Amino acid sequence: MRLLRALLCLWLLAEAVLASRVRTRRELGPGLYEHGVYDAGGSYCQRGDVCCHGRNDGCTVPYHDTLCYCDLFCNRTVSDCCPDFWEYCLGIPAPFPKASGCARAGRNYPTGATYRENCNLCTCGPGGQWQCEDRACLMDGELIDAINRGNYGWRAANYSQFWGMTLEDGIRYRLGTFRPSPTVMNMNEMHMNMDSNEVLPRHFDAAAKWPGMIHEPLDQGNCAGSWAFSTAAVASDRISIHSMGHMKPALSPQNLLSCDTRNQRGCSGGRLDGAWWYLRRRGVVTDECYPFTSQESQPAAQPCMMHSRSTGRGKRQATARCPNPQTHANEIYQSTPAYRLSSSEKEIMKELLENGPVQAILEVHEDFFMYKSGIYRHTPVAEGKGPKHQRHGTHSVKITGWGEEQLPDGQTQKYWTAANSWGTAWGEGGHFRIARGVNECEVETFVVGVWGRVSTEDMPHK
Repeated sequence: MRLLRALLCLWLLAEAVLASRVRTRRELGPGLYEHGVYDAGGSYCQRGDVCCHGRNDGCTVPYHDTLCYCDLFCNRTVSDCCPDFWEYCLGIPAPFPKASGCARAGRNYPTGATYRENCNLCTCGPGGQWQCEDRACLMDGELIDAINRGNYGWRAANYSQFWGMTLEDGIRYRLGTFRPSPTVMNMNEMHMNMDSNEVLPRHFDAAAKWPGMIHEPLDQGNCAGSWAFSTAAVASDRISIHSMGHMKPALSPQNLLSCDTRNQRGCSGGRLDGAWWYLRRRGVVTDECYPFTSQESQPAAQPCMMHSRSTGRGKRQATARCPNPQTHANEIYQSTPAYRLSSSEKEIMKELLENGPVQAILEVHEDFFMYKSGIYRHTPVAEGKGPKHQRHGTHSVKITGWGEEQLPDGQTQKYWTAANSWGTAWGEGGHFRIARGVNECEVETFVVGVWGRVSTEDMPHK
């Protein structure tokens, strides 16, 4: 008898423990109300089609940081489980006031919830209204639609790599060329010898004249280093052309970003004259030897991993192996001093035709980031949105050719073709066309050419 009583007590104790476990999970577990959420909104039962009768421990859906039960357990005073249980499962009004949450993109959010819309953060306020930041976004749907509806001669697109960035971010991280100082802007211009009646071709493409010697656009990422990218790009093409294809180096922007530190700021911006000084006095290696690693702007500059020393013959040699251990070719490439061209459209064309691509500065406005195709001109579409939507910054690019297009009204639109450094998914395969002969966005204000330092021993011998 004593044994029977003991077994009965143990069974009753086990039942009590089991019941307490169920209660612990369902009734004693932390509810949303402990986190400040009482009458949250949402169609959880209906959306998941998980309406159950009775007390079914498996009838749950995730809800914030807890579990939501869609059964008769919800029929109680604390409204911290599925808010649509009464309406959807029982067909009766909820026994507590309906949640004053906010709707967004077909979903309901409780008061205090946050929602990111492009570059702005929105918070659901107590009155059921979203309170959103009002920052100018780099990708602006209204501006894209306005450009594509208008007759501006080019098309705009929404780029996923720019989505979520502010316009301020784009100007800060995607450009990176300091405007030349007054001293540099006052450099003597080198003029081309041209006959007054000299006729230049209507279309020209450097890649067609020098096949295999014009390098494809790179992507500077969120490193404000266009000063290094455009310099390396122009020098790569010029050395290839001036060595008659004997050397075809794709020079390293990272070498400039990390090692050219004299009044330069790496991925926070730099000067073109400083970049050309470094290429002339120190030289750089190829991108394969010293690959680009500064995809994001960093507070501390990456240390220089490639120095050079003079060989005593006007040339230099590397003092270290390549940072890329897979490559052993660490030749140093140099240029002669850079020279500034005249702002004359014809003289820029002749220089490009005879000696190869040139470097130009460009004032980038808010709509240029959205450029997809056509002949770019800065549009007035942002004027009605206020000053913060109308920002600009200085960039540098490589001009590779020119052409012209017949417009529907019979007029001729002339353009430059240029390579950007935002990757090949942007624009026309990484390139863009921009109005020629009118100094659009100051593209003809400061144009630079250079000669590669190529000696007879670098040239092919027959």
